[in-house]
Order: sequence, then structure tokens, then C-alpha cells
Amino acid sequence: MKYELDIHTHTIASGHAYNTLQEMIYAAKEKGLKLLGVSEHAIAMPGTCHLFYFHNLKVVDRHYDDLELMLGAEVNIIGYNGELDLDEETLEGLDYAIASLHTPCLAAGTMEQNTNAYIKAMENPHINVIGHPDDSRFPVDYEQFVLAAKENHVLIEINNGSLNPKGFRQNTRENDITILNLCKKYNVPVCLNSDAHVASDIGNTTFIDPLLDETNFPEELIINTSVDKFKLFLSNK
Repeated sequence: MKYELDIHTHTIASGHAYNTLQEMIYAAKEKGLKLLGVSEHAIAMPGTCHLFYFHNLKVVDRHYDDLELMLGAEVNIIGYNGELDLDEETLEGLDYAIASLHTPCLAAGTMEQNTNAYIKAMENPHINVIGHPDDSRFPVDYEQFVLAAKENHVLIEINNGSLNPKGFRQNTRENDITILNLCKKYNVPVCLNSDAHVASDIGNTTFIDPLLDETNFPEELIINTSVDKFKLFLSNK
């Protein structure tokens, strides 16, 4: 299956990634992507960029020959009622926003607390994607989660980095299979992302693709197959 976009990537601005923005753009072009999304970690993540970084994204060109660039953020959920670490003004200036749970930014709660944190974040009109909701360190009621994504018009991410055997998230394969089966059942689209922290990893779905085959996941529910499909989804939020 041919994918046109990868919207969860990080540059050196995030503090623990290894390539510049220009290097990421070059790699995305070399891999034949039509759209690259760069989503630096927002301000609650230790070592990441300052708030001013997100306010100055307007200076960056968005077109590089055949490649379009979108600049967003991986926003941290910092409370069980969906509180985020970027304010409304900052979120409004982004091309898109991914909301994620990270252990340095919020201690794992109960299943009820974690599920509520995700659902309340989805209700924010500026949140377009929930990032890597597959980590058993943050147990989630996945049926409630998937239904809330459908109701709030939010994409659920299937994260290639989570599935990497060298990764630190727990039980991700089993959780992603559960998520994919529920998304298929309820007709909820997903976004396949690399979570690349190095340029060579952009567009990588090596660990995702076998799960799509195993679950017989429908192509029409994969947003990455078309830039137009992705943009239409964003415009309907």
C-alpha cells in the first residue's frame, strides 16, 4: 500500500531527536512522500523547545518542490481532565495538533482516569490526532476511546515507533490489534505514523503493516493513502 504522508516526526528542536528540519525535508522528498508533518514535543516535555518556537512557525516555508510541509505539535496531556500544555492561542496557530500521554508529563492513572484524559483532550477543537494510545503503562478502555474519537472527529494514531521491539512502551502489539479491530467495527479512521526521531525513519511503517494484514484493516480507513483525504478530515473538525 502506498502512503503519501507522515505527520508525527521530530527534529533536534524536540531535544532528543537527531536531525534538522532541512534534513527531515530532504529525507521525506527522497522517500517520495507528498506531505511531511513535523510535530515537536510541546513545552512540558523535558528538553524540548520554548513556547516561542511554536509562535514563530509562520516564518517557515510550507512547500519544497513536490513536498508539502505542515508544522504542528505533539501536545502533552498534563491532567486527567484533558488539560494540555499549550494554550488556545498557540494551538490556533498550528497546522494540526497531536495529543499524547507521556510519563515525564503525567503519571499513569487508573483506566478510568487515563480514558477520561484522552476523551477530554479529544473534545478540544484544536486536537486532530491522539498519539500512541497503545502503551499498557496507561491502561485505557479502548471501546470508549474509539467511540469518543468517532464522536469528536479525531484520528487515532497507530505508531510504528511503539511497535519497535527496541521500544519502551508496553504491550503495544496486542493493544494496537484491539484498537484496529474496534476502529474497523465502528468505522473510525486511523493515521499511521513513524514517530521518527531520525531522518532515516520517516515514513517507516515496517511494524504497522503486518498488523493491518492480520486484522484485514480496510484501506479506506487509513488516512495516509491521500493528502486530500487527510486535509478534508482536518477541515471537517
